[in-house]
Amino acid sequence: MKFLVLNGPNINFLGIREPGIYGKSTYNDLMQTVTDYAVTRGVEIEFYQSNCEGALVDAIQKAYFEKIDGIIFNPAAYTHTSIAILDAVKAVSIPTVEVHLSDVDSREDYRKISYIREAAVATFSGHGFKGYTMAVDFLIDYLNGAIK
Repeated sequence: MKFLVLNGPNINFLGIREPGIYGKSTYNDLMQTVTDYAVTRGVEIEFYQSNCEGALVDAIQKAYFEKIDGIIFNPAAYTHTSIAILDAVKAVSIPTVEVHLSDVDSREDYRKISYIREAAVATFSGHGFKGYTMAVDFLIDYLNGAIK
């Protein structure tokens, strides 16, 4: 299995951006954590991060042609604003898990709106880096038919 771990705006600033909310670990730490875990589960991981909505849409479409089995996606601020990203996820029909480092449902009201959730097969929010590894496990089970 091969999964795309897709991250939206400002995720590359982990460790710098609001450490009281997002912690002091960096984006490189996140990539290492997910890669190390995926290896134990026999999953190949590809990472992509962009601060640009169109680039994220392009990455989702590219995943279709590259035969990616699943997407783990933290759209960050685009969670609450991007119908274009929602439409891209719907268009490719690749099982997608929405992930958020913080518990967006307990934060500002506008963060409680998630456009991507309509197309996601699951959401993990508020678990920090563990949310990504939970998404790996979920996608493996989902793709193997253990979860419907």
